Parts: sequence; C-alpha cells; structure tokens
Amino acid sequence: MAVAISLIASEDNNGSLVMGFLSGIVLDLSPTSNSPFGQWALVFTVIGYLFAVNKESIADFTSSPITFVLLVAVGTSAAFALDLGFGALLGEENGSIKHDLIIALGNGLWTIIFAPIFLPGLRYVRRFSLTPKER
Repeated sequence: MAVAISLIASEDNNGSLVMGFLSGIVLDLSPTSNSPFGQWALVFTVIGYLFAVNKESIADFTSSPITFVLLVAVGTSAAFALDLGFGALLGEENGSIKHDLIIALGNGLWTIIFAPIFLPGLRYVRRFSLTPKER
C-alpha cells in the first residue's frame, strides 16, 4: 500500500486517478485479499481523487523527504480506514474498533519505518521511466 500511495502522490492529476485505480485492481487480484472484488479499486480511486484534487498542497509535501514519508504513512492509514468503511457498508465482519485501530496505527508505524528505505529507489525508477518531455 505504501508503494501505491507514493506512486499516486508522485503523479499529476490524471495520473493519480489512473494509478489509484490500477493499484486497487492489483490489490483486488491478490490471492490474500478477502474483500469483495473491486473494493480496493474503489478505495485507491478515492485516494487518487483526493491526491488529484489537492495536488498543489501535496506538491509541497513531496519536495521534502520527511514530510513525504509522513504523507505516505497518513495515506496508507486513510486507505485502511476507507477499506474498513466500505467493508462495513458491504456487510463484512471487520472486528472490534480497538483491534482495527491497533492495526491502523501499526500499519502507519511500519510505513514510517520502511518508507525511507524504498522511497529513494522508487523515485529513481519513476524518474528513469519518464520520457524526456515528461521530465
């Protein structure tokens, strides 16, 4: 989820929506996904929309590495919360609120710990994949 959120934050307006939808489809096709098909696509499309609408203020966050890591951590926690919300609307058993809160906080903590490790490489690969006109 952290890789998907960081790619969504790095794209332009239309790219954020497309990257969010494609990231959600990849998570939906995952064999470990227990949610209904399309739920992750909906969650990440909403996250991509939120990033696209607020692109001017997010560009300030992506310029600094520390704030970018915090933005990715908040994004993964928001994606998890949206997944729980949409799951509740679809009638899934999500467990207790205390357990879900512990998982969301743990997910945010692990994202803060591991994001500085993979974000520089992800930025390099993304920059390498762009055409000269897009750079």
